Amino acid sequence: MRIAFMGTPDFAVQTLAELVAAGHEVVCVYAQPPAPKGRGQTLQASPVQAFAESLGLMVRTPRSMKDPAEIAAFADLGLDAAVIVAYGQILLPAVLDAPRLGCFNLHASLLPRWRGAAPIQRAIMAGDCVTGVQVMRMTAGLDEGPVLLSQTVTIGPDDTAGSLHDKLAAVGADLAPRALAAIERGAAIETPQPLDGVTYAKKISPAEARIDWSRSAAEIDCHIRGLSPFPGAWFEAPSEKGPVRIKALMSRPEPASGPAGTVLDDGLLIACGQGSVRLLKAQREGRSAQDTDQFLRGFAIGAGTGLS
Repeated sequence: MRIAFMGTPDFAVQTLAELVAAGHEVVCVYAQPPAPKGRGQTLQASPVQAFAESLGLMVRTPRSMKDPAEIAAFADLGLDAAVIVAYGQILLPAVLDAPRLGCFNLHASLLPRWRGAAPIQRAIMAGDCVTGVQVMRMTAGLDEGPVLLSQTVTIGPDDTAGSLHDKLAAVGADLAPRALAAIERGAAIETPQPLDGVTYAKKISPAEARIDWSRSAAEIDCHIRGLSPFPGAWFEAPSEKGPVRIKALMSRPEPASGPAGTVLDDGLLIACGQGSVRLLKAQREGRSAQDTDQFLRGFAIGAGTGLS
């Protein structure tokens, strides 16, 4: 089919690759504009833009798809369909209605649970055991359209947002071409989402990433893994020069108890409101992530230390 692809982050790259490999004519790729990165704040293309350009595909990076000129340019592409994967912009009905068969979104949750921007992180943070990937027809409401295809993925006790991201990206890359094939044959079945069980995966705020040691060990473990590797759940540890911010990137709940926020041994076992968590990987500001034993050789945090 003659399609457009709209996506921005790494999560979307595999899907674009599979759509090209399936033989679809990708006439245009849309991505968010290049953003300043690194210490020099130089403009850097998104992963989707970089990959699309490496294939010689036409790329557009409008600041807003609400611009009438951009809407007209999109309509002029004469599309059969558009596939959207984590694009990062709201699409108006004029855009959604432009392709002959419609616009279809690949979403990383089992809708209607975790509609919105951060479904992977929110699923782990909430302690969910199962999530998935779905292809849905896009409508004016936020992730409210009928579902065409779905595949579940188990969330393991050691999964982080990073590892689950990779699992779901691979599943989605397989699902999207299958959905387009069904649409092309006229065999796609569109199932309305249930009215019950709606939750929203709002963006992660910086303040939300701070660890609250008064919560249970199970909750804190989910919080840590759900925000790893980015933006990273964090806490502060005392030092001679003042509090030092530390990211906790991997953890494991344990039954030991003590005053919340107190380090219980010399291996970063930290008491929570109920139970404790052992940090398995941590990172100081300006340093690389390290396993706990290596981390502690460079920054000692002994038993009895109070963390905030």
